[in-house]
Amino acid sequence: MAAPEYFEHGADIGIVGRGASIEQAFERAAASMFAIMVDPGAVQPWQRLEVEFDEDDVELALVRWLNALLAAAREHGLVLCQFELRRAGDHWHGEGRGEPWREAHARGTEVKGATLTALSVRRDEQGWQARCVVDV
Repeated sequence: MAAPEYFEHGADIGIVGRGASIEQAFERAAASMFAIMVDPGAVQPWQRLEVEFDEDDVELALVRWLNALLAAAREHGLVLCQFELRRAGDHWHGEGRGEPWREAHARGTEVKGATLTALSVRRDEQGWQARCVVDV
């Protein structure tokens, strides 16, 4: 898996996900976001949670995906380390895998949510790039 990527943005953190498809770029953006909170290498993918939403705008879909994962992880007390996303038209179905939070996890910076700031989903010479700022 690619290393998490970030970009400078004042007090908050800009995350980047790159991939051969939009879905893969979104999965890597999610991995970058959760890597701010916990070392993903220390998390086991024992439990699965699912998120679904409908969105026709791919940029807004990135924010919805990230915020849906954050909300579901908080609701279930999980830290996540693996992500998978599929879409059929405007319908997005994804999952995150991880484990319950435990004291053995080194606590990073809490991410409150993904924002519309610096939001961009675009194709470039390397594939797809998905980026936005997360509120910490």
